[in-house]
Amino acid sequence: MFRYVAGKGERIMNPIPNNRQYPRRTAYIIAEYTVLEGSFRDIIKNIGSGGLFIRTDRKIAVGQPILAKFPLFNFDQTLQASGRVVRIDPNGFAVTFTEPVPGLICREGHFPEIFHEGDRSPSK
Repeated sequence: MFRYVAGKGERIMNPIPNNRQYPRRTAYIIAEYTVLEGSFRDIIKNIGSGGLFIRTDRKIAVGQPILAKFPLFNFDQTLQASGRVVRIDPNGFAVTFTEPVPGLICREGHFPEIFHEGDRSPSK
């Protein structure tokens, strides 16, 4: 994890340890979310049972509630999760879910498949 040095724009390693209860995996999922600033669509950068990181240029305030909707296991179905914005950085913001998403719990060091390509309809 990197952090930015104020006023210099330099990236350095973040000395703050990762205290997540649930690990996350890299993702590229379009999410619709609602926060105090409004409703938006941006990309989920990483996700796990306990939260996610949304990549955006928007300035979202820490501590506020969020409701996010995104496809997860099937392109035709949308998952809805609520939580709180817990961290911001120049690339977006991190969210901790109110309740863990059971289908995203990492078991024995492996994440479940988020998207199943076999579930997609063939292009015609």
